[in-house]
Amino acid sequence: MIEERRGAIAILAALGVVLFAILLLSLGLGAICIPPARVLAILWQGGAPEGGDPSLARDALVILNIRLPRTLLGLMVGAGLAVSGALLQGLFRNPLADPALVGVSAGAGLAAASVIVLGDRLLAALQGPMPYAVLPAAAFLGGLATTYGLYRVATRSGRTSVATMLLAGIALAALTGALTGLLVYASDDRQLRDLTFWSLGSLSGATWTKVATSAPAILPILVLVPFLGRALNALVLGEAEAFHLGVAVERLKRLVILLVAVTVGAGVAAAGVIGFVGLVVPHVLRLLIGPEHRRLLPACALLGGALLVLADIVARLVVAPAELPIGIVTEIVGAPVFLWLLLGRGALADG
Repeated sequence: MIEERRGAIAILAALGVVLFAILLLSLGLGAICIPPARVLAILWQGGAPEGGDPSLARDALVILNIRLPRTLLGLMVGAGLAVSGALLQGLFRNPLADPALVGVSAGAGLAAASVIVLGDRLLAALQGPMPYAVLPAAAFLGGLATTYGLYRVATRSGRTSVATMLLAGIALAALTGALTGLLVYASDDRQLRDLTFWSLGSLSGATWTKVATSAPAILPILVLVPFLGRALNALVLGEAEAFHLGVAVERLKRLVILLVAVTVGAGVAAAGVIGFVGLVVPHVLRLLIGPEHRRLLPACALLGGALLVLADIVARLVVAPAELPIGIVTEIVGAPVFLWLLLGRGALADG
């Protein structure tokens, strides 16, 4: 037990070092490459000194106004998606559970598509161009509303059936996908480009306003979820066993669903729909540190944030000066990794 704990602490420390290195790379790499020492100096000083080197002032402007908010947003969204995946896999007791199964991504995507396709026409007749904040707000509220509807469908006599929720989530994803398809069919060329970019995710529009808006919804949850680790560990044994161990099972279900809805809804509202982070990261970490949730959840936050920031680096460099949607990068990497994990488990089971 002590050796396992020491090993988990060592892995958490290693993940922290890896995350720090990736954050430095994200701040330094781009159209203008900035050495890590200069990045650290600018961050330490909070900018460039007045009357100094003009190139230092330029680098400070790039880092503080463009790359730092983008990196912080990617860190928060990636951590939130990975932790949400671990929470749902613990709740459903199913390693294939994904944040999309509770309807957040589907509802947020449908709401965003509705605003993109219909918002311009409706608001243009009323007050002119659509305010920028309408799109993320609609996505966030759409994700919450869809999750609440799914929760009501799966709840009978005060008890929530996770199996019903899982199946209803699949049906809901199909329905919202069909409705989104209708909106795509009715969209013009500009709206179609916006829909494509939104559905594949991007951090290109990151600003300090987006960071400040997303942080209150994501950061407190990342801090609080490790305290659910003991209850989730008990739930792995089964609902009846967890109840006899003193876990308020129904309250735990409601709390986990609410936390996932808020976290993923805020992430989708800020960066669009990004797949595979919430599915693959908990899988990988269970192989490294085991299924104990008090260690798994903080590790998911570290690796999820690092993975999404790294994917963003690739997205903005691989076809520079253009930029790939970040969802393409996560899916290209995530799908083979997930298949490898499945084949590995099958091989172990057969052996």
